[in-house]
Amino acid sequence: MSAMQRVKVAIEAPQHAGLEAALDYLSEQALAPGTLVRAPLGKRELLGIVWPGEPGSLPEDELKPLAAVLSELPPLDAAWQALVAFASAYYQRSLGELALSVLPPELHKLDARQLALRLRKLHKALGEAPAATAETAPPPSAGQAEVLAQLDATPLATPVLLHGITGSGKTEVYLNAAARALDAGRQALVLVPEINLTPQLEARFAARFAGRRIVSLHSGLTPAQRLRSWLAAHLGLADLVLGTRLAVFTPMPRLGLIVVDEEHDPSYKQQEGARYSARDLAVYRARLQGARVLLGSATPSLESWQRAEEGRYRRLVLPSRIGGALLPRVRLVDMGQQPKDRGGAAMSPPLLAAIRERIARGEQSLVFLNRRGYAPVLHCADCGWKSGCPHCSAWRVFHKLDRTLRCHHCGFTERVPRACPECGNLDIAPIGRGTERLEEQIGTLLAAPDGTQPRIARIDADSTRLKGALEAQLGAVHAGEVDVLVGTQMVTKGHDFRRITLVAAVNPDSALFSSDFRAPERLFALLMQAAGRAGRSAEHAQGSEMWVQTWHPQHPLYAALRSHDFEAFAQGQLKEREAAGLPPFAHLAMLRADAKQAEAAQGFLAAAAERAAALPGAEAVSVYAPVPLPVARVAGVERMQMLLESASRPALQRFLAAWVPALHGLRRTHKVLRWAIDVDPLSI
Repeated sequence: MSAMQRVKVAIEAPQHAGLEAALDYLSEQALAPGTLVRAPLGKRELLGIVWPGEPGSLPEDELKPLAAVLSELPPLDAAWQALVAFASAYYQRSLGELALSVLPPELHKLDARQLALRLRKLHKALGEAPAATAETAPPPSAGQAEVLAQLDATPLATPVLLHGITGSGKTEVYLNAAARALDAGRQALVLVPEINLTPQLEARFAARFAGRRIVSLHSGLTPAQRLRSWLAAHLGLADLVLGTRLAVFTPMPRLGLIVVDEEHDPSYKQQEGARYSARDLAVYRARLQGARVLLGSATPSLESWQRAEEGRYRRLVLPSRIGGALLPRVRLVDMGQQPKDRGGAAMSPPLLAAIRERIARGEQSLVFLNRRGYAPVLHCADCGWKSGCPHCSAWRVFHKLDRTLRCHHCGFTERVPRACPECGNLDIAPIGRGTERLEEQIGTLLAAPDGTQPRIARIDADSTRLKGALEAQLGAVHAGEVDVLVGTQMVTKGHDFRRITLVAAVNPDSALFSSDFRAPERLFALLMQAAGRAGRSAEHAQGSEMWVQTWHPQHPLYAALRSHDFEAFAQGQLKEREAAGLPPFAHLAMLRADAKQAEAAQGFLAAAAERAAALPGAEAVSVYAPVPLPVARVAGVERMQMLLESASRPALQRFLAAWVPALHGLRRTHKVLRWAIDVDPLSI
C-alpha cells in the first residue's frame, strides 16, 4: 500500500474561528491544487479545495484523511486560485471563507456520485440544445467603429474605460468585443449591476450569439440552476457568462474578455462578508488571465476616471447617441418660486402641465423618487409621536396598500394603529412621501375633468416582489400601455424605453449636503442615468426633457447636469477630493463593530485603536475616533465604525495585515457580536 500524501486544504471557516488559511489532511493520492474534496472538520464533513503550498509538520497520526475526492471535476485553475488569494489578502478575509463562499451552495451538498449524475444531466442537456441562427449584426455606427478600432489597438494589459453617453450604443461595442473573443476560441464574462438588468441583456446576447452556449449567474436563480451555469462555465462548455457581482469569481478556463457594464454602480461592492469590489477584481483577474477588461458607463466612477487621466486606463469615448438622437433638455424647477399651498402635492404646476402635454401626444413620462412606501413616517400632531422602529434607530415606513408600518432595515412590521399609541389621538397623518403616495397623487392631479384617469404603473421593490411582476410591468411600458411610470432608481438605469420623452426627479436635493463625500457623485450618476431614459428613439428624441424639482437650482451639480457635462463635474469633484485628501487620492478602510450595547462596540474600537498605534508603520495610517453608523441600531444591535486613512495603498495593506490578527484576540475580551474590515468602503 502506497504512503499517504499530505495536502493543504482550504475549507470554509469564519475569520474569527482562528483557523489557518488551509488545514493539513492525508490523501491516498497526490492531488493537484484546485481539486475539490470533502474533508472532515470536527463532526462535520465540508467541501474543501486543495491549496498550493507546503503542508505543515504535524505528526501524521494527528492528521485526518480526506473523506472523498471529487475527481469528476477538473481542478480550479491557478488563475482562479490567484484571484481568490489576492481577494482574501486585500479584503482581509480568511482564504477558506472566501474561496468556498464563492462556490455554488448546491456544490457544497454533493458527494461524488451525486456530482457525477449532475454532470451527466448537464452534458445531455447541452447536447440536446437546438441549433439556432444568430441574428445578423448591424453595421457599427461611425463612433462605434472608431471605438472598436481603438480597442483593437490597445494592449490587452491596459484596462479600457468606455465613456459613452446614454443611448450611444455601448452594448453594441460589448457585443462586438464578445464576438471577437468567441471567434478566437475564448470565453466572455459580462457583469451587470442588478438582477433586473440581466434578462434583457441576456436576450440581446442570445439573439446575437444564437448557437453559442450562454449562461446566467445571479441570486435570482434556483440553487440547481446556479450550479448548472457554474459547471458549464468551469468545464469550458459555456461560451459566455452573464452575471452580477459574484460572477467575477466564476472559473472560466478560456477567459478572453470581461465587460463591466455600468461600472460606476455601487451594487458591484459586496456589503456583507468579504466586502469585495467586483469591478476592481475584474481588472485584476483580466491581468491574471491575459484577458481584455472593458469598463463601460455614461457616468464613470471617479476612481476609474482618475486612472484614465493618469494613463493607467485607456479612455474611449462615444459622445453621440445612435441615429443622431439628441439628449434631453434639462429643466430645473425652482421650488422656492412655486406656490406654497398646493395641498402637499409633490409635483409643481409646470411639471404637471408638461406631463399632461405628453399624455395628450401619446407619449410616456417617467417620474422617480428614491423612496418606496406611502410615506417615510406617521406622525401625531397632538403629542409628537412618530412611527419609530422599536428595534432600530429608524422610522417605520407607512405602506398604505396593506395598511402596515414596516421597517426597511430589520423588516419589523405591524398593522397601522387606529389611533396614536401615546395619546389616543385619532388624527395621525403621514409625513413626506414615497412612491406609493406619489402614484396616488399623480393619478388625482392628472385626472381629466370627466374623471378619466391616466394609466400609471409603479415599479419598486414592493410592486415587483412577486415572480414575474417586473417583467410584466416592463412589458406594459414597452407596449405603450402606460402613460406615467413611477418608480425608484430601479427604473432609471439600463432600460431602453422607446416611448418615454419626459423624465422627472421629484426630490433629489437631500444628497447635495450629505456628510458622505461620495453622495454628490452618486446623485449626479443617478440623474444622468435617469435623463438617459428619455428620447432614446429618433422618433421621440426631439423635444425630450429631464425635469428636476430643486430648492437649490444654482448648485454646481445642476449646472453640469444641464449641459450633460460629466467631465466638468468629474474635474470639479476630483479637485475637491484632492484638496481634502479623499479617494482616489487617499486610501480608506473601515473597522465596524456590532454589539448589544454601544459601549461594548466603542470599547472594542478604542482598544483596536490602541493596538494600531503600537504597530510598525502606524505613522503612515491615520485612525479616526469611533462614531455610530448613520443608522446606529438595527434589529436591536448597536453599530459603530472607525475610519482609517493612508496616502499609500501598500502602507495601508501592510498595516491591516499586521492589525487584523490582534483584532481576533480583542474580540474575546470585548462583548462584541461581530466585527469586520471594509477596505475601500463606498460610504462613511
